[in-house]
Amino acid sequence: VQLQASGGGLVQPGGSLRLSCIASGRTFSWYAVGWFRQAPGKERDFVAAINWSGGKTNYVDSVKGRFTISRDNAKNTVYLQMNSLEPEDTAVYYCAVGSLKFADPSRTGSSYDYWGQGTEVTVSS
Repeated sequence: VQLQASGGGLVQPGGSLRLSCIASGRTFSWYAVGWFRQAPGKERDFVAAINWSGGKTNYVDSVKGRFTISRDNAKNTVYLQMNSLEPEDTAVYYCAVGSLKFADPSRTGSSYDYWGQGTEVTVSS
């Protein structure tokens, strides 16, 4: 399985970005997908996840109401729409595909067995 994350960049506080994660090499539509982020000098943290159908989502409290995760299984793509960005959102963002078919969207990194290379998001004026 290969994952390609894209869409990162430099944005001012209050701005928006949409990250994309494109998967290949697996029946993507059977698996949950999660977004995680790692800020400089910190551990990788959960951000958001979506189940195989898109019917269930899970968010860390700090992004609820600002970020939206969605998926288009026909395009093997998961999106993370990020609005009202804050400097604290600055990090490298990683997408990951779950290891169990039809599982709920997990906050735990060990529930995912394939990871993308990351896309960098910088929120600064």
